[in-house]
Amino acid sequence: MVNFNIDLKEKTILVTGAAGFIGSHLIKKLCQDMPGTRIIGIDNLNDYYDVRLKESRLRDLSPFPTFLFIKGNIADQSRVESVFKTYHPAVVVNLAAQAGVRYSITNPDAYIESNLIGFYNILEACRHSFDGERPGVEHLVYASSSSVYGANKKVPYSVDDKVDNPVSLYAATKKSDELLAHAYSKLYNIPSTGLRFFTVYGPGGRPDMAYFGFTDKLLRGEKIQIFNYGNCQRDFTYIDDIVEGLIRVIRKAPKKKMGQDGLPVPPYEIYNIGNSKPENLLEFVQVLQEELIRAGVLAPDYDFQAHKELVPMQPGDVEATYADTSALERDFGFKPATGLREGLRKFAEWYKEFYMP
Repeated sequence: MVNFNIDLKEKTILVTGAAGFIGSHLIKKLCQDMPGTRIIGIDNLNDYYDVRLKESRLRDLSPFPTFLFIKGNIADQSRVESVFKTYHPAVVVNLAAQAGVRYSITNPDAYIESNLIGFYNILEACRHSFDGERPGVEHLVYASSSSVYGANKKVPYSVDDKVDNPVSLYAATKKSDELLAHAYSKLYNIPSTGLRFFTVYGPGGRPDMAYFGFTDKLLRGEKIQIFNYGNCQRDFTYIDDIVEGLIRVIRKAPKKKMGQDGLPVPPYEIYNIGNSKPENLLEFVQVLQEELIRAGVLAPDYDFQAHKELVPMQPGDVEATYADTSALERDFGFKPATGLREGLRKFAEWYKEFYMP
């Protein structure tokens, strides 16, 4: 039995990155299951990938009367302050971030702006939400990443592992977010929970992710590159499992308590959220091609061998990701369980409907 300590009924939740993959799915689920809960979404709708996909996600959310969308950048401090002063969110879910390991090598400025300055603005707004003896933010939940584990050779990755050796700027910004959240939890007694996501995939996902990019290239007749000559493993986590885990975490904030020094013990937690079942990339591509054929995205006689290329490891990549989710199971009674074929089947069906109606 999980003892949830936050009742979301009639409360306001702020979700940053509202037009993103995870953000839009989370908002839709909250609106469907908690019609009395007000959801404020903010997103800058940048062009890191096709804006039409983000706009489509927002259209899917438009029928819900409890959802309000605000176009804005969390790196704009005055914009963030205005949102907090106007709507007084009880829960903040920070999913806005510049994602992607490889993009961080060529466009580092975007990561500093969104992942560091933007997150700092959210933390400051949470801090000042208690000004004037107001109730303030009851729980800050934010996205971290499995990338923080770097080239860790110990698997599965545990939240107790040392994560001081990032191999990409993206990973370094996510680890920095965890450190910033810890400091604010300690200084201002703000309950915060970070979630290290492991390779999230599914319908309506991000086009820069391998499964989506592979599909686009195969459809155009281009070759797909499989890094490290196929000797990589990824812990793929289906979007519905991520959303279910998020909602459970949102409803259970770390408890506030005082230490022997008379100062708050940081109400701070970190969890992995992954499928705990790493998949070899070559096997992953095999399942993807079978499901693309099944959905009618590609022809039954498509020559996959002619469109695959095995290449060396890319800078910033790691050989394997593998989540130890025992802490998530212990504290929330939940473990992601959607199989890869089921998840890729739903993606392939969505892709066919969205791009090839």
